[in-house]
Amino acid sequence: MYQVEAALKTQKIRVLNYFTIILFPIISIATVIGVPLFGYLYGYTWLDWTLFGILYVATGLGITVGYHRLISHRSFTCSTPVKIALLIAGGCALENSALKWCADHVRHHAKVDQEEDPYNAKKGFWYSHVLWIFLKDPYADDKYTALFNKDKWVLWQHRYYLPIVISGLALPFLIGFLYSGWIGGFGAFMLAGMGRTFVVLNSTFCINSICHIWGKQPSGALNSSRDSWWISLITFGEGYHNYHHNHPRDWRNGPKWYNFDPSKWLIFSLFLVGLAKPVL
Repeated sequence: MYQVEAALKTQKIRVLNYFTIILFPIISIATVIGVPLFGYLYGYTWLDWTLFGILYVATGLGITVGYHRLISHRSFTCSTPVKIALLIAGGCALENSALKWCADHVRHHAKVDQEEDPYNAKKGFWYSHVLWIFLKDPYADDKYTALFNKDKWVLWQHRYYLPIVISGLALPFLIGFLYSGWIGGFGAFMLAGMGRTFVVLNSTFCINSICHIWGKQPSGALNSSRDSWWISLITFGEGYHNYHHNHPRDWRNGPKWYNFDPSKWLIFSLFLVGLAKPVL
């Protein structure tokens, strides 16, 4: 009892983050209601679906390869143009700047399943999946951003994060508009802008929630991380989360040749053409 009371006293008060409380429901409503309604009234063109697929892959890999394996865990190095491209693609996913995202993720590994864990799965599925973004984090610590503050390109992306986000939503509208006018622009914006953002956000959230609650633990049970091969299908290989927590500096999340891990295939391809190198 004394230990429980002591733990409660050390917990800090979490206050509401009104920005995300407003923004995420707007994206969710636009996707769940607006996207199918527009499709029913006007339909989507081949261009809309093509843009959705291209931007889903680009922004998803920007998070998995760029934010996660390159910046957070420094599992490989790459040329400056590749790094900038990954930072821009990751920024368009609307998951915060690399500086903030990576600092939170490093703290997640350091404090997994503890109160300081930003998306602590011990608090339940919905908290670790999405509710944590509606609260300001009282445990943010400058020591987790110190390393990233030394990276000029991470700082550049942090400084211009808002224009990057806006460009990721404006690009499909512009292409759609040039293809077939205002209706074409709005259709591309709804499907490849709002809808794509919603899907990428929730696929990433599945790593924080599902991959810490359900699945296998072939690499160890020291924490709640789990492998889920089917989550890898929508997250470009991030579903082998139990392996990742036990080998965070490995540029592969799926270590076996048959593991579905497009992120490692992209990184390996960069190795082959001399645009990246593994960290030995």
